Amino acid sequence: MQRFTHVLIFLVGSCLSALAQTGGLRGTITDAKTKEPVIGASVRIDGTLLGAQTDASGQFSVGQVPAGTHKILISYISYRSKQIPGVRVESGNTTQLETEIEEESSTLSEVVVRGSRATNTEVAVISEIKQFKPMAVGISALQIQKSQDRDAAAAIRRVPGISIVDNRFVLVRGLASRYNTVMVNDMITPSTEVDVRSFSFDLIPSNILDRMIVFKTGAAELPGDFAGGVIKIYTKRRPDRNFFDAGLTFGYRAGTTFGQTQTHDRGPLAALGLWNTQSQIPTSFPATAAAFNDLSPQARAAYARLLPNTWGLEQIRVLPDLRMALNTGRIFDLGGVRVSNLTSINYSNTNQRADIALNTFNSGNLANDVAQQFTDHSFQQNTRIGILHNWSARFSPRFTLEWRNLFNQLGNTETIVRQGQLLDQAQDVQAYSQRFENRSILTSQLAGQHQLGPELKLDWMGAFGYTGRWEPDWKRIRYIRPQGASAPLSASIPLAPSPLEAGRFWSKLHEYVYSGSVNVEKALGNPADREPARLRAGAYFEQKNRDFNARFYGYRGAGNTQALDRLPVGQIFAPAHVQGSSGDAAQGGSFTLLDGTKVIDSYTATNTYAAAYAGGDVLLGRRLTLTLGLRGEYNLRKLGNLLNATLVNQGVFSPLPSANLIYKATDKQNLRLAYASTVNRPEFREQAPFSYYDFALNADIRGNQTLQNAVIQNLDAKWEFFPTDGELLSLTAFYKRFSNPVETFLLPQANGLAYTFINTRSATNYGVELELRKSLAFTGSPFLKDLTLVANASFIRSSIELGSTVKAPDLGGVIQEFDIRDITDTRRPMAGQSPYLINAGLYYANASGWSANVLYNVAGPRIFAVGNNDNPTVYEMPRHTLDLNVSKNLTRRLELRLGIQDLLNQAVRLDQDYNRDGRIGRDVTSKTATADQQVRSFRRGSYSTLSLVYNFGRTILP
Repeated sequence: MQRFTHVLIFLVGSCLSALAQTGGLRGTITDAKTKEPVIGASVRIDGTLLGAQTDASGQFSVGQVPAGTHKILISYISYRSKQIPGVRVESGNTTQLETEIEEESSTLSEVVVRGSRATNTEVAVISEIKQFKPMAVGISALQIQKSQDRDAAAAIRRVPGISIVDNRFVLVRGLASRYNTVMVNDMITPSTEVDVRSFSFDLIPSNILDRMIVFKTGAAELPGDFAGGVIKIYTKRRPDRNFFDAGLTFGYRAGTTFGQTQTHDRGPLAALGLWNTQSQIPTSFPATAAAFNDLSPQARAAYARLLPNTWGLEQIRVLPDLRMALNTGRIFDLGGVRVSNLTSINYSNTNQRADIALNTFNSGNLANDVAQQFTDHSFQQNTRIGILHNWSARFSPRFTLEWRNLFNQLGNTETIVRQGQLLDQAQDVQAYSQRFENRSILTSQLAGQHQLGPELKLDWMGAFGYTGRWEPDWKRIRYIRPQGASAPLSASIPLAPSPLEAGRFWSKLHEYVYSGSVNVEKALGNPADREPARLRAGAYFEQKNRDFNARFYGYRGAGNTQALDRLPVGQIFAPAHVQGSSGDAAQGGSFTLLDGTKVIDSYTATNTYAAAYAGGDVLLGRRLTLTLGLRGEYNLRKLGNLLNATLVNQGVFSPLPSANLIYKATDKQNLRLAYASTVNRPEFREQAPFSYYDFALNADIRGNQTLQNAVIQNLDAKWEFFPTDGELLSLTAFYKRFSNPVETFLLPQANGLAYTFINTRSATNYGVELELRKSLAFTGSPFLKDLTLVANASFIRSSIELGSTVKAPDLGGVIQEFDIRDITDTRRPMAGQSPYLINAGLYYANASGWSANVLYNVAGPRIFAVGNNDNPTVYEMPRHTLDLNVSKNLTRRLELRLGIQDLLNQAVRLDQDYNRDGRIGRDVTSKTATADQQVRSFRRGSYSTLSLVYNFGRTILP
């Protein structure tokens, strides 16, 4: 590994020192007749691969142009192509080019425009953000490609004010993921998780991304259910040329790859994210727990023997990670209709091994008084098959029809072997968790865009979404013995089914989403103006139906099973040992099975969401624009189970006004002010009374049907400066006031940890954000001119007021009113809130095909698990990450990429605030009340990748 690191560092050093003699080319393309900017014109430097497209102002910029005299080629559909020879580019300088192009002189009854403006470049994204009325930040496919980020989760953490939890969940401005609305191609995505409202960003591979935009202020046309941000993910929609390329990536993770580990077998289909039929509950099983448990022990044991004895673990050597991608684009004509298809197929098989140190502590006056200490030997193997399949038909310049499809099939095989001591019970422990999770996620959208006139356009969309999630046969068992004894470990077989001991768990979720939207926009005044005033109106509808159920079985001894209890995990529940008969003293006993499923372990839910909006621009002067909007949202949420079919029946109408004021101080500077009223609605799982045991956290998670909507008032102010195309400097201040925010709450109980969700009284969240994107060519230094600096930082504070009483479920799921003043601190920071976020990147590229970058990221300490008087609050500690990437175009068709992610490999660390002062000053040796304590720690391992991308050919179409 060290050698590999040294080679990569040498390559980066070589890139930065081997600077070619290059300059830049910048300019504006306008219409020769109207003198208006031409948007989307292609500018190429003859004899090279260098080029650009003009933005909304008709401007373009090309960097790293070899010094010398060049011929410039300019083309645009329905315009005459133009050649400009003899353009001189000097080393270290930027040549300015202003020119006009003429329309084709042929008389046409109708000009069929078949081009489209690029949206996936850094210049295009900055230009788009500049024109938005609400405040937004974003990242382009080009920057994602430079960073070699593998999925949307890795890519979006480069955006200002963004941090990532568990490598997949996004926090905007430090607010928990529940406060974000995620949209894929302008349609709201459902939560991908069972337990919390959250979208797993690692589902979307980076090579299908066009761009990601994060709106941080509200507008009438944006969904109103957010406080952090509305995150819009745009996948690639249609190609601008015929192409076919393939990519292959091998990954090496320190501490995992080529190492030995234990895992369990889920059959040959696990490599495709599926499982074998043996993992399913046989259809012959009685439908209810009562019907099952009323059977004799022998009859229940007969059913148990239908379940395969797959408890045994196998030792394997971990192979390198593998990722493959095939991408193709085709354009052809059917009569007068231009049809295009874009297809991308991705497959990945990745591994993660970790030794996780876990500690729990006795409450009291003695710090670092360990109650339980474990080491989890954890191994995860993740597989993903992703398919993007889009069709587009352009019938005329005034009508385009698109059909967009995205499918993901995911499987996660997780094996945990937990070893350690229950010091408070003087026991040694060895526990096993064998879990498989399968998810299938499909979105299909049919969309149309209509240009009804020079001032009026309309777009519409209909969509279907499906989410399926299965946990088939999650097996857990625990072995114990007196601490320090030499006797064999014995399986702990409880009298009643337990989520920890000798249990098998199944769950499945099906969620169907039907949605549609329509939007109308009319330009006022001259539509040829660069930024005319506009009126906007539209509607959105969504129907979501969810069905969730879980089954849980636990083994129970019949007679004296002492000899059987000492058998290893792969043998203890062999069919011969599961007979249900107690036997006699000489023969010993056997095992039978009990059904531990409760009626509240299943639920059905529906959510009907309807919204309409209207808004428009008011020009208060040549430089001052006020955009006002009003959005009305009606949301009806229903949830029930076998005990109560109408457990939740909440219909709420929310009027949501917004205002965005933009003052254009100069053509390159804007001052912005924004106000918006938004809401935050509970997720199905947060209200379902189902209790879910999290093995990794050693805690129950329970729903609370009494949850209500939160209401948020948002204020923002921003200064932004655009020195040149592709460059940006901005400073933002924001303030948010919450009423009834939803937060996690640690329930008071004698044994174990149990979390639920509650409405607290109020909260505030405020801070500042700074963003910089700057080319260093202005220095004139030959060493720095090919470098671009991208950096952003956020500094945030929050405070939550819990109030005096809350409604929450007790151990039996019954709603009680707790006086929390004697249970926990009533004021603290919001869960998940980091006080600071810093991202920085230095990018290098030259005309010879070399590119390299160094990327840095850190998030400040944030509350991971809320505590109470008996259990201190747990914080996730800062972790500095450094990524290094190098790429080289070896030929016109073949590209080589090398990368190291998480070069520093700092520990993922959770510490609890023992002295409850709101900050962590850990001292693992101290026994004083001022010492804070480590409860969890592990290292993921630095991750190195080698990628080859081969382009089989591209055809540029007329």
